[in-house]
Amino acid sequence: MSAERYARIRHVLSKRQPDLTLLLEQVHKPHNVSAVIRTADAVGVHEIHTVWEDDYDERLRDHTAAGSNNWVGVNKHHSISGAVSALKKQNMQVLVTHLDESAVDYREIDYTLPTAIILGQELTGATQEAIALADKSIVIPMCGMTQSLNVSVATAVVLYEAQRQRQQKGFYDVNNRARHKQRVSEADIQRVLFQRGFPVLFEMCVAKNLSFPHINEHGEIDATQQWWDALKYNTQD
Repeated sequence: MSAERYARIRHVLSKRQPDLTLLLEQVHKPHNVSAVIRTADAVGVHEIHTVWEDDYDERLRDHTAAGSNNWVGVNKHHSISGAVSALKKQNMQVLVTHLDESAVDYREIDYTLPTAIILGQELTGATQEAIALADKSIVIPMCGMTQSLNVSVATAVVLYEAQRQRQQKGFYDVNNRARHKQRVSEADIQRVLFQRGFPVLFEMCVAKNLSFPHINEHGEIDATQQWWDALKYNTQD
């Protein structure tokens, strides 16, 4: 990996927002998921969460935008209750896009707080369980005959409001040490550098259950000979 690519990856990761995320509940159209991930990447979302069928990952892999999908992590959950529980353990406010009497304008939310946004299935929206588990329902005001936006469009509208608020507070300022604790950890940065800079070696490490090496400022693998030997020779040989 070149030093330029190394610097580019580190710069992008320095602006990631680990405490801003999405939870896709049974969003099943691959082109919508692809668009959601692309927007998440553009806004600096580090990873998203999903609840969908076991076989959906395989179908999605053939349709999602390869570029953005490589940079946004996807955490799969088996139930909406488990997903929301995991997010609340991270002290996140959990919002759901849903039109009801208690819903508030999405612009009234403070997105500088740790935030997770539930997006429901394209046709039926969020389930009643998801709505009950969320802390608050949010709505995008409509002036036309339609009552809702496409899920990927709604995602973009809400996320860019979150980005606007966070930019005003310096969340994307890499030199703002007061917000440094919200940045991606060095360990995670090193994992991404290795995974995206050396994908073949990364897969070999995963297959052999080896620790990931350090990537230096020149974009080079900085590892011991013992690590290289372990990578080269299968333990069964």
